[in-house]
Amino acid sequence: MKAVTWTGINQLSVEDVPEPQILNDHDVILKVRRTTTCGSDLHLLSGYIPFMRAGDVIGHEFMGEVVEVGKAVRERKVGDRVVVASFVSCGNCWYCRQEMYSLCDNSNPNPGITEGLWGQSIGGCIGYSHAVGGYAGSHAEYVRVPYADVGSFVVPDGVSDDRALFASDAASTAFTGVDLGGVRPGDTVAVWGAGGVGQLAARISAIVGAAQVFVVDRLPERLEQARTHAGAETIDYTTTDVAAELRERTGGRGPDVCIEAVGMEAHAPGAHGVYDQVKQQLRLQTDRPTAVREAVMACRKGGSVFTLGVFASMVDKFPLGAIMNKGLTLRGAQVHGPRYIPRLLELMERDELVTEHLATHVMPLSEAPRGYELFKEKQDGCVRAVFTP
Repeated sequence: MKAVTWTGINQLSVEDVPEPQILNDHDVILKVRRTTTCGSDLHLLSGYIPFMRAGDVIGHEFMGEVVEVGKAVRERKVGDRVVVASFVSCGNCWYCRQEMYSLCDNSNPNPGITEGLWGQSIGGCIGYSHAVGGYAGSHAEYVRVPYADVGSFVVPDGVSDDRALFASDAASTAFTGVDLGGVRPGDTVAVWGAGGVGQLAARISAIVGAAQVFVVDRLPERLEQARTHAGAETIDYTTTDVAAELRERTGGRGPDVCIEAVGMEAHAPGAHGVYDQVKQQLRLQTDRPTAVREAVMACRKGGSVFTLGVFASMVDKFPLGAIMNKGLTLRGAQVHGPRYIPRLLELMERDELVTEHLATHVMPLSEAPRGYELFKEKQDGCVRAVFTP
């Protein structure tokens, strides 16, 4: 079958690879109908996640049709149209029972890597390096889905493939941040990043009752989407002091909840941006925390800051003093997909959550390298490139 493989830093290739097989009785094999790029994939492409091997199939946000089921699968059958959570979860360990699915104790067959990085291992993730399991990814004609009764969800008839696709990771990641970040009715929320996750975090904040939502970015087409589809107020960080403007637009107090949806390759103008990029490229820090720093400084006293963007390890110049002295709550998490995907599909079925506009570039799998170039360089207004195997 055809699949998109990582062949080196900033190098992708569409290759013939073996079709996946049932390896565990709880597996299903999925014929992929839609799979999309994600900002966190760019960290793999750029070499900032140093646990890739040439030939690895990438992609972790997808939906499709079940074509084969393992003997122990009870909830899925051949022919089901399903959307799949990007993180693999067993459903039975202590963390899964607490609905912290991305922290599953049993789904990462390579726990030593993340134990060394963070002190404990997290769960496995489809198509996202050997640090989180080495699972073959979804940018392929077929993909193996482990623990399918836990991590796959039947798409309602009234929800299109293009809409359901984003429940897999972008919308469920956004919901993770909104929920665990503590957004409550009447809150003011600021979101850094107007990509797919940032826009959906803004929209879901409004759905759960936020009174005022801001989105911070620099790309006009993404800010326009945030205004149109999320109903957010927008701030172009290249034209203003973001923290000062947020205070001015919130009666001098600042947002109640700040959600960072940018991650380890955050862009920033001026000396701070150059400083962070040089330190990262010299491996003196692994991540550029520009957006997190800004969120911490902008958040109101006693507020909450949630990091949704992917970070690998260590950062420099982190404002720990501001967190302590302002009494902030700082949280982060990888996506707890099974906790939120059923609710998201209900919202999508009722047209309360619309996601199709994020698929700005839809193309066959054979054009995936071009799709990633458009996505990485933000060319031609690309928000997400979607592949149709």
